[in-house]
Amino acid sequence: MLRHRVIPVLLLHKEGLVKTKQFKKPIYLGDPLNAINIFNDKEVDELIFLDIDATKKSQNINFDLITDIASECFMPFAYGGGINTIEDIEKLFYIGVEKVVINSALNNKSLIKEAVRRFGSQSIVASIDIKDNKIYSYITQQTLNIEIETYIKNIELLQVGEIFINSVDRDGMMSGYDITLINKISRLTNIPIIACGGAGKIKDLKELIDKTEVSAVGAGSFFVFIGIHNAVLITYPKYEDLEVILESNSE
Repeated sequence: MLRHRVIPVLLLHKEGLVKTKQFKKPIYLGDPLNAINIFNDKEVDELIFLDIDATKKSQNINFDLITDIASECFMPFAYGGGINTIEDIEKLFYIGVEKVVINSALNNKSLIKEAVRRFGSQSIVASIDIKDNKIYSYITQQTLNIEIETYIKNIELLQVGEIFINSVDRDGMMSGYDITLINKISRLTNIPIIACGGAGKIKDLKELIDKTEVSAVGAGSFFVFIGIHNAVLITYPKYEDLEVILESNSE
């Protein structure tokens, strides 16, 4: 098993799979269940699904779709989007979700603390979007008037199991991760970090692992586009290739 998890991050939009660029203009990729079957064949360790409509448009969680995803997934998966109550979380776990990813509802501290108490820290992931080195709300599409240091300290008090960091500026750009940002956040917390936003080639994943203390590498475009014209091709490197490239020592 690799020391670092390499996790495809998949976006759900109107029951389809999409990919955004800097959180804008979602490009349709296809049926999420087809993508899951491909990732099953590739023996991916873990998946993250984020519904980009549910919270922003005040929609209910599409439990039917998540149930279908759970029935097809051979690997553990996390889900985020539209989670507002303990009942939401309980039902997601009941239908097969292993972790919940919570973003906007992080301001509901009593919800998060109760979720951690009932289901355990390991099952709750705090999701933080960052733009221009500031905390960003994808609901209002504006940065928040709170320092990153303060926000992270508040997250730590909730005792979540992981923090999922997504760089809005790097999202879909395939130009490499924001190493400086990830290191800044790593210095602020001991909570394991999943970093996402910017992977365009396998060397980007290696650079992130070599130069930061992340526990997992998340990526979207890297797993769904190929070539200079970003043709849609859902794939995942062979385990042997990941092992050789990512686990080798830096030069």
